[in-house]
Amino acid sequence: MRQAGTYSGILSGGISGKIGPHSFPLARIKKIMKKSGDDVKMISGEAPIVLSKACELFVEEITRRAWMTTMQGKRRTLHKEDVASAVIATDVFDFLVNLVSDHQHSDEHDQEKTTPPSTIMDLER
Repeated sequence: MRQAGTYSGILSGGISGKIGPHSFPLARIKKIMKKSGDDVKMISGEAPIVLSKACELFVEEITRRAWMTTMQGKRRTLHKEDVASAVIATDVFDFLVNLVSDHQHSDEHDQEKTTPPSTIMDLER
């Protein structure tokens, strides 16, 4: 009888040389890949593994850059604003600028709704 473990048995040895669980769920990646277009019908078993590794590297890189912003602010907690700053400051992440700009704008708008005006200038908004 096989016992359940934390690892499903799918190896990533061909990509990184290490054996073990993937950082991102392969089934979810494959589902996203299939939703990406009507033309995408068949996906090899290796493609989600490659994209899992790419996602891992992407998260590591953007986190490193966001952490630099956190440290500049002399804080120990990384906030979404740090991620937004990293995205805006890095040309490679230009495809995300609208995403983080929309979030920053909606956060400011939400804050205006919930924060009572404290000065006459705030009342004029």
